[in-house]
Amino acid sequence: MNTDNNTPHRGIYLLPNLFTTAALFSGFYAIVAAINGKFEIAAIAVFIAMVLDGLDGRVARWTNTQSEFGAQYDSLSDLVSFGLAPSLVVYQWALVHMKDVAPAWGKLGWMAAFIYVACAALRLARFNVQHEIIDKRYFIGLPSPASAALMVGMVWVFNDLDVSGKEIQIPALLMTLFAGLLMVSNIKFHSFKDFDFRSKVPHLFILGIVLVFALTAIDPPKVLFAVFLIYAVSGPALWLLEKTPFKHLLKNK
Repeated sequence: MNTDNNTPHRGIYLLPNLFTTAALFSGFYAIVAAINGKFEIAAIAVFIAMVLDGLDGRVARWTNTQSEFGAQYDSLSDLVSFGLAPSLVVYQWALVHMKDVAPAWGKLGWMAAFIYVACAALRLARFNVQHEIIDKRYFIGLPSPASAALMVGMVWVFNDLDVSGKEIQIPALLMTLFAGLLMVSNIKFHSFKDFDFRSKVPHLFILGIVLVFALTAIDPPKVLFAVFLIYAVSGPALWLLEKTPFKHLLKNK
């Protein structure tokens, strides 16, 4: 049997896909931890997935190993880590207890969790088809990692305060719907991709970064949750501000 030695071998780039696989594993582990009632570990696992998800794309660009396979694999990993994982964590922590109120309330809990997963899938699909044509300075809709951080950050904070999910079922339900619907909204969120790390910044800027790191080290759940909550609210706040007469003052500045 004759073979052509010049035929290129099909394969995938190892390094960036290792980070993607690690992010996928973190999301899966968060689900397992939540099923076992270890909600703090589940929340931390999702945050670790966020870090790994941010690294795989940068590693691919730094090593010039971008590929269509890697992009699709990353989206599937994101759906697990930032769609399924946070919805199931919140469901196991709080929404599952809504059935104790009434059977209809129990259905409302798992439907809210499903709505979040569906919104995450729609958000990722829309990003895949629009990322080449949209303004790189903004995300259209809340990014799925930030939405996941809202969900598990809430779990982590209240778990740290010894407040069970059963006690705050309704706030957890509202947060699930809020985080999910923001992902499929047309509200713009700053991507910070236009920030030039080589440019000069004031000394106070560096001091602020040091302060954030210090506060995060002291109380990670509260600081991380606060940061992502502020980011999530910033989009609707700016959208509302643009609808007011004050928008002309902002443009003049």
